[in-house]
Amino acid sequence: MESILSFDQLEAIRRLDACTLSNAIETFDLRLRNEGFADASIRCMFPQLPPMLGYAVTARIRGSGPPPVGHSYFDRGDWWSYILTVPGPRVTVVQDLDDPPGVGGFVGEVHASIHRALGCVGTVTNGGVRDLPAVEKMGYQLFAAHPSVSHAYVHMVEFGEPVEIGGLTIRSGDLIFGDCHGILSIPREIAADLPAVAARMLAREQRVIGLCRSPTFSLEKLREIIKELG
Repeated sequence: MESILSFDQLEAIRRLDACTLSNAIETFDLRLRNEGFADASIRCMFPQLPPMLGYAVTARIRGSGPPPVGHSYFDRGDWWSYILTVPGPRVTVVQDLDDPPGVGGFVGEVHASIHRALGCVGTVTNGGVRDLPAVEKMGYQLFAAHPSVSHAYVHMVEFGEPVEIGGLTIRSGDLIFGDCHGILSIPREIAADLPAVAARMLAREQRVIGLCRSPTFSLEKLREIIKELG
């Protein structure tokens, strides 16, 4: 079983941004550079909030028609119990199976409050979300395809299985990072090493940036630094 990061290790990662983390992950050659992140169909609803970081708790929903059993999302209390089986902090990751997805908003003020009480810091979905001002005020982050007016017939289909959100496959327990740039999956086996790698990369980048902003900038100096940095 993969190790759980300490609070300090998680905070060191959360102080970075998605682009820096993506660059650092690339150095380990664990996956292709066009993998590991959701595409632009998934929007950050509250880009001004701090970065979101947590372990994924996956589920699938539908909203275009009534559920075959029960009446609503609240008939699936077993989902809430399942959330607590994943270590915290948690991020609920919900695939909307409707075509097109997002007929109804999955998370609004009520469900964000429930999730937050269960140790969740945000929700990622390819569907819709609602009650945006109230959820933002809570500090609960949302990544979604779009806002929705209604909850329609949103109901849980299943949970705990791999889901696909914006072209990214996510499994329960995956470490998920999100900020104004989007959603990034962080390989847990290298997660603790990423802040140190990122710091070295940022220091190298700052040498280039500093020269470019300097009144003594020249192409010759730029070529020298790039050559030195390899």
